[in-house]
Amino acid sequence: MAELLALAPHRSTTATLLARAARERGMGVTILPRGAHPAPPPADTRAHYYGGPHFADTVAGPLGIALLEPGDGWLDALPHGFTGRHVRCVPLSEARRIPGPLFVKPPTDKSFPAAVYADGDALRTPSGPQGDPLVQISEVVTWVREFRLHVLDGEIRTGSQYATFGRLDAAPLAGHPDEPAVREFARRLAAAQAETWPSGVVLDVGLMRGGDDAGDARWAVVEANMAWFSNVYAADPARALDVVLRSAGPGAAVRARDARFRRT
Repeated sequence: MAELLALAPHRSTTATLLARAARERGMGVTILPRGAHPAPPPADTRAHYYGGPHFADTVAGPLGIALLEPGDGWLDALPHGFTGRHVRCVPLSEARRIPGPLFVKPPTDKSFPAAVYADGDALRTPSGPQGDPLVQISEVVTWVREFRLHVLDGEIRTGSQYATFGRLDAAPLAGHPDEPAVREFARRLAAAQAETWPSGVVLDVGLMRGGDDAGDARWAVVEANMAWFSNVYAADPARALDVVLRSAGPGAAVRARDARFRRT
């Protein structure tokens, strides 16, 4: 059975790295046309996808691809012991009435930039076609270091530091001074929560301080992301590709435990 990696037309460094890794393992790679529905893959070809969610919504059906993603309420449903802060999803109209400061972001996609707002009234995110979409709000904290983990079947396949104190600072997880602590936190998280995310997923975790910088820093979950729309930063692209292929592959091959994570 042939394997194909279909890329959205918008190019990125991660797409280039994943395409190279796919070709090295004998996969076909194609850049999908903008503004046109792709033809279904041949019967002997299993298609996979990497790219943005809005474009994915137009091409996943014709390509027979199932897109796996964590639920919108995943982070706010986590125990406080893993988040270290209060997180909840509320309608945009409600968020605009909340006193601040507060951190606001889309639950899973990147439909608007995540940012700290003085108060809800300062949140001018357009409602868009959904009318009153959910937004995720939380108290303001400081992330000392943040790491992205490509997770397959509950195990870290590869990972990367991606930021320090909110600034881009990419470095491989392998050999990093924080690697043992990151892996231990991820192990505890997976032991308690692995059934709450898709079998192929990207988890962001970090060393966090409270908004007033008081007390010791602690490890906490930043967010969960769609592996088929996540930057690999300094992670191993070939290992990250394993997670991407699981997260966006043939609908007929979706495992029973992943059925509830299919993007609709």
